Amino acid sequence: MMNNCKAIQIGEKIFWTGAVDWSMRNFHGYETSRGSSYNAYLIVDEKIALIDTAKIEFKDELLARISSVVEPSKIDFIISSHVEPDHSGALKEIASLAPDAQIFTTNPNGLKGLTNRYGKLNFKAVKAGDEISLGKRTLKFIPTPMLHWPDSMVTFCPEEKILFSNDAFGQHLATSLRFDDENNLETILREAKKYYANILMPFGKQAQTALKALGDLEIKMIATGHGIIWRTNIEKILNCYKKWSAGTVEERAVVVFDTMWHSTEILARTITEAFAKRKIPATFYDIKKTPLAEIITDVFTSKYLAVGSPTLNNQMMPTVAAFLCYLKGLRPVNHKAFAFGSYGWGGQSIAQVEDELKAAGCEIILDKVRVANLPTAAQLEDLTEKILSLDL
Repeated sequence: MMNNCKAIQIGEKIFWTGAVDWSMRNFHGYETSRGSSYNAYLIVDEKIALIDTAKIEFKDELLARISSVVEPSKIDFIISSHVEPDHSGALKEIASLAPDAQIFTTNPNGLKGLTNRYGKLNFKAVKAGDEISLGKRTLKFIPTPMLHWPDSMVTFCPEEKILFSNDAFGQHLATSLRFDDENNLETILREAKKYYANILMPFGKQAQTALKALGDLEIKMIATGHGIIWRTNIEKILNCYKKWSAGTVEERAVVVFDTMWHSTEILARTITEAFAKRKIPATFYDIKKTPLAEIITDVFTSKYLAVGSPTLNNQMMPTVAAFLCYLKGLRPVNHKAFAFGSYGWGGQSIAQVEDELKAAGCEIILDKVRVANLPTAAQLEDLTEKILSLDL
């Protein structure tokens, strides 16, 4: 056991007892360059409650932090906000140390998921409006289905005005400092946007429903499931979620491409410069050199998207296919797009890219841009004029 790990107090007899994953670089298939944390919270009252656990690999760190406050056997209640093992991974170990502790989860999805994963434990299923008393404090349960799993819920402590928010408002960010005002806000907001774009984007309507459910709460702290705890910039992150969940996009363009002999790259540069001539900021991504998660974070709030690929074996490049598969799963809204690319003799890739953009829900605003071999100056001028004349 890592006995040097201590709980961090975040309120009166309320402690962060989670674990920091400094080395994590991939989560849910997307790159996490700044690591993450698995946040758990211990509330010591007449009854002792633990909100969430951690990945099983970090059970020793979790247990050491809990043990620095109380013996784990004294835990009366365990709140499991989400079945996924980054939140519930050490649940069985904690339950074995506190066999009389009641474990609260959503009905029926949390109950089914946790039972399937960990077997029969001392589960109690809850629904919207249910609450438990710890003594001086109350915990109220608010299911938030499909944010981002059917079982997801948040927990509110009205006496402390703390929202234990599970995956909502979180970030994959490893830091030794627990609060938003102790870290660089620009970095936190970028990671929060990246988290939303790569995990929560398909669930905008559910996020709006959750925000409405939280609308009447007086919140002074948001204790997230990952990353930092919000206490100073709560209104800012709430406003971000309102904007993101509504599918609000900006007058920006993202140009994504792969290339073999630089022909498609030349088209990409021309497209980027044409957007700039229209005073529309454009970001240029060689897909081989930038993680998909970073590209998606910019695509998420950019109105325009241009995707290019040469043809390889009668198909688009595998890197571009992977990007479009990833994009389609995230179901972006309010995006205008077009496909471009070069070819030697087949040229099938450009139509394939356009089809995938349509399947992802994008509105096609320019017919396929297809260039054989190396684009000529005249072709580049024509492409520029087409973009300049688009009715956007």
